Amino acid sequence: MRAFITRPNALPATELDDLRDALLGSRFVARSPLMGTFRASRGFAFIFTHEGRALLEERFPFLRAYLARVLAPESARGLTPWWERLARRPPPPVPNAFYLNLLLLDAGTGVGRHIDATLQEPSGVPGATPHHVSVLYLQMPRGARGGALRLFDEGRPVGEVRPHPGGLVHFRGDLQHEVQPFLGGDPEELRASLVCEQYVFPPEALARLPAFRIQSKAGFAAYLDDHRARPGAASGSVDTPEAPVRNDSGFTTRGD
Repeated sequence: MRAFITRPNALPATELDDLRDALLGSRFVARSPLMGTFRASRGFAFIFTHEGRALLEERFPFLRAYLARVLAPESARGLTPWWERLARRPPPPVPNAFYLNLLLLDAGTGVGRHIDATLQEPSGVPGATPHHVSVLYLQMPRGARGGALRLFDEGRPVGEVRPHPGGLVHFRGDLQHEVQPFLGGDPEELRASLVCEQYVFPPEALARLPAFRIQSKAGFAAYLDDHRARPGAASGSVDTPEAPVRNDSGFTTRGD
């Protein structure tokens, strides 16, 4: 399996702008719901399974085009080298559980080296890491310097991806990675990316995960406002904020 692949202009400009505006303007944006040095960032997240994807898209329809692109098996197919595909080996497993995280970073803020493993604890699978991780870059301050995603395999550098709005990168879920701080640029803009950890779990582990759940530290008022905005809200239950979760394997930070 290759370390990473990139896809430039993964979404049309208008779809990317709509997605960015909806996410950055969401009532759920707050301090990160995750622990470690990730606390220096902002955003919110979703846990969902293959079965819960329809509910996520119903509640947040602006994510449909993004999910169709990022979760499509052909989008990450390049992670499997061409010679393995020609050898007609069995296709890679299809992910069935996901952690989707909006990551917002200010100038001068980075994320330390880590391995993503956010669903390790709730799934009950020791050592679980994603099959692969997908990062779509939503925004990078104009004129900014730095902010690259750096990838490592057992401590050895294997790649560096410079953020560009509309760029998509898929990388192996067992890779260590870090985000370098950026400097300069428009002080009103943030480095914004949408990170999707894609897992393959057996049925017994999948059953331990919620089909769909929001993670945000925005407070109960944000959940209540979201509930009121839904069709038929009077008969539904209100989501409640969760405590921060561990999300690493051997490290205490994450982010992309």
